[in-house]
Amino acid sequence: MLITWIGHSCFKIQDKNGPDGIVVITDPFDKKVGLKPPAFEANIITVSHDHDDHNNVKSLRGNPFVIDSAGEYDVKGVSVTGVESYHDNKQGKERGLNIIYRIELEDISIAHLGDLGHILENKQLEVLAGTDILLVPVGGKYTLDAKQAVEVVSQVEPRIVIPMHYKVPGLKFDIDGVDKFIKEMGINPTEEEKLKISKKDLPQEDMELVVMKV
Repeated sequence: MLITWIGHSCFKIQDKNGPDGIVVITDPFDKKVGLKPPAFEANIITVSHDHDDHNNVKSLRGNPFVIDSAGEYDVKGVSVTGVESYHDNKQGKERGLNIIYRIELEDISIAHLGDLGHILENKQLEVLAGTDILLVPVGGKYTLDAKQAVEVVSQVEPRIVIPMHYKVPGLKFDIDGVDKFIKEMGINPTEEEKLKISKKDLPQEDMELVVMKV
């Protein structure tokens, strides 16, 4: 499996390179974000909520299957489970609903938390049990902040943590950078331009923190 961070909450997840590979895209953003929107071919797109910085499905090529609501899906051998959560800590009264997705590909389980704004409840934790790789927002203001994100990490207990939705050069949102989260985690991160991983490569004991380059 190959994971590439496009920026913000958008990741490209591939089972293999080449025309036979499956490409999953999470939360594609538009140019208002300040970063270059994704514009490649996709088979599956997940959308956590209907905001411009997460729902730009029209920028992707091909004929992708778009998942934008809770439920269970099986597309081209990829299993996706969506569970409702909230974009804030007031039961959605400020920013509405948010969908968390669990994506099963190549026997690896990836959880994308979207713009989660609260500590997880039992119904979400049941779906996320046994998650291998957790993609977690850490920038605060619109999502979990560093401290809350660490609490959610401890709830899920993944093998690998990849932060997202934080300030990077060019991004037009006034949110925190990744440093606060790294400090709160207390784990020395590894930096990757692309994360290539198989089931047998997953850490067996200590959790790993991977910071992706955009």
